[in-house]
Amino acid sequence: MADLTDAAIDVALKRGRAAHANEPRAAAARYDRASSRVIVDLENGCTFAFPPHLAQGLESATDDQLAAVEILGRGYGLHWEELDVDLSLPGLMAGIFGTKAWMAGHAGRATSPAKAAASRANGAKGGRPRKSA
Repeated sequence: MADLTDAAIDVALKRGRAAHANEPRAAAARYDRASSRVIVDLENGCTFAFPPHLAQGLESATDDQLAAVEILGRGYGLHWEELDVDLSLPGLMAGIFGTKAWMAGHAGRATSPAKAAASRANGAKGGRPRKSA
């Protein structure tokens, strides 16, 4: 039994070393009010930034709430205590800003005054042209 436990521990340690060498980890995190971005300095010297309105749980947070960002564990996540929000750094860097259900409800919602004006102009012309066979 002890041999199985030792083997499992060895495998876990090996997996941990591989993750530590290959996965992004946060060295520091902060909210920049001027750019309205959460900025994460990575241990490898790179910087990752994202607008908080894209992330589940941060979309309506105040600047002061966003500024209270903390790094989770060994740098694999971000945490906002007051908002009760935890986000995975590898997930954020892969463009995953929330749960699958939340992402499905927020994908493709980008709107702007220019898009609205173009839509009105297109509608005045009879709408979207039909596809030809």
